[in-house]
Amino acid sequence: MILEILSVGLIISACLAIFLDEAVYSVAALAGTLFLASLLYAFSDALFAAIFQFAVGAGTLAVLFLAGEMLSETSTKTSQKNLLLIIAVGVLLSLPAIFLSVSGTPSVLSGISFGEALWDSRAVDVVLQGLVIMTVALGIVIVLHEKRNGEK
Repeated sequence: MILEILSVGLIISACLAIFLDEAVYSVAALAGTLFLASLLYAFSDALFAAIFQFAVGAGTLAVLFLAGEMLSETSTKTSQKNLLLIIAVGVLLSLPAIFLSVSGTPSVLSGISFGEALWDSRAVDVVLQGLVIMTVALGIVIVLHEKRNGEK
C-alpha cells in the first residue's frame, strides 16, 4: 500500500512540476518528484539507486533553482482553480497505479530482483542520465552567459 501512495504522490508532483507557471514552484514540485522516486527505489530494495537518485536530484535541483530564479520573470499568481485542476489531473493519472498495484512481486519470467535488474543490466542508463544532466547544466550556463553579455 505504501508504494501506491508514493506513486500517487509522484504523479501529482510531476504534474505540478510541468503545469505550474512560476519557475520556483515548478522546481519545488520537481524536488518532490525526485524525492518520491528515490523513496520508491528504496522501498523496492534498490538502496544504491535511491541514494544515486537523491544525490543527482539534489544537484540538478540546485542548478534548476538558480537558473529558474535568474531567468524567469515574475508572473501572475496561479489561481486556486488551476491548481486544483492540476492536482485532479494528477489524481486521475494515478488511478492505474492505485488499482493495478505497483507493489507486486518481481516477474516470474525474469527471475531477478528489481535491484539486480537496475544495477546489473542498466548501467548504460545511469551514464546516459548523467550526460543528460551535464548537458542541461551546460545549456543553462550558456544561456546565463549570453544573458549577462547582452546586459553589458
